[in-house]
Amino acid sequence: MSDRAGLFGALIVMGAGWGLTQPLGKIAVEGGYRQFGLVFWQVVISAIVLGVICWMRGNPIPLGRAQLWACTVIALIGTVLPGAASYKALVYLPSGLVSILLSLVPMLAFPVALLLGNENFEMKRLAGLAFGLAGVLLIVLPDASLPDRAMVWYIPLALIAPLFYAMEGNYVARWGTGGLGPLRLLFGASVIAALISGPLAVMQGQFIDPRGPWGVADAALVGSALIHAGVYTAYVWLVGRAGPVFAVQVSYLVTAFGVVWAMWLLGERYSLWVWAAFAILLFGLTLVQPRPRLDTIKDTPA
Repeated sequence: MSDRAGLFGALIVMGAGWGLTQPLGKIAVEGGYRQFGLVFWQVVISAIVLGVICWMRGNPIPLGRAQLWACTVIALIGTVLPGAASYKALVYLPSGLVSILLSLVPMLAFPVALLLGNENFEMKRLAGLAFGLAGVLLIVLPDASLPDRAMVWYIPLALIAPLFYAMEGNYVARWGTGGLGPLRLLFGASVIAALISGPLAVMQGQFIDPRGPWGVADAALVGSALIHAGVYTAYVWLVGRAGPVFAVQVSYLVTAFGVVWAMWLLGERYSLWVWAAFAILLFGLTLVQPRPRLDTIKDTPA
């Protein structure tokens, strides 16, 4: 019983941690920082943390063509592009709303999986996709749904990240990870993402000078990166300890905690339309939640 309670406790802590990264991102962009500068330092900090963990575990990273390709793809569709889109969306939209829209990942993953042949058609999951669409429409259509009607035009921007995350999961399911476990894959992807986002940050005038002076936005950036690396490591541990079906339930908690943190830290409040959309999206999530396919990861070292 105590072990089971500990696993549920770990799940809650992970959901609370991942959910906190969206409000922290909002604080960072309100401090004047922009997407490529934020992505660069987030992946640099993540690479340092994950690199130390891989080194301590004695897991060197092979540098073959398959590994480099897998890390490059994940760096692009799993980090740089969705990260930049999320940070850009946070400039214009409430943090809690961005967290709610991120719950669309498994719903968007279903049609992508059908196109790639990763999944068979299921009416239940199609219904979940329909609920996801209904939730988005409840946010977009009513005039009173958002604090400022102009925010509607930035909803598609917030949908870019869940779409890329959906593509990322399907890529791994279809083509694997080049024999890399999740920790080594994320470390390699973080290094490549830094090589991509760093020059983009400089060219766009978005590079963040690490010499300071430091403020709240800098603390939010560092905190978000450390949380992401730490929680991802915990997620890998939980998959091995309790199985992927149990661990994937963290997605519900991430969305819920993202809303709660935004209300508490940022003072955000939402209309009844947004709350209704939130409920519909969570229900749709229960319908489309796939059977996790982590066989390509579980049988490889971290």
